Amino acid sequence: MGMPQTAQRWTAEMVRALPDDGKRYEVIAGELFVTPAPRLPHQAAVMALALRLHPYIATHRLGDVLPSPADIEFDPETLVQPDVFVAPLVGERRPRAWTEITGLVLLRGSVGRSLRIVGSPPSSYRLPRRDTNL
Repeated sequence: MGMPQTAQRWTAEMVRALPDDGKRYEVIAGELFVTPAPRLPHQAAVMALALRLHPYIATHRLGDVLPSPADIEFDPETLVQPDVFVAPLVGERRPRAWTEITGLVLLRGSVGRSLRIVGSPPSSYRLPRRDTNL
């Protein structure tokens, strides 16, 4: 998980302007989180989960199973890149742009939350516990 940068309040627009350097930049409630590129076991877990979810989601037409990278913006100070998420259908079709995704589908009735694959990041990376209402 990324460490928060607390010197200023960040916005989704500011995060999008950062260089594409292979790191994951997210902003949650105005705090910037920077995460190093995922390791191979992490990505293997992401793929396994996406492949497991896809048949159920497709059969029940719940949406589209997608992996990161993705810029999912819930408000001007919240832009996240969930490891695996289900984007709801737009009408009867798959979303065509990130801006069409304004919420996420989750199983077990928890709408608007996403899954993050947690591996063994360096001990310096900690995400504060809080309800982000994502």
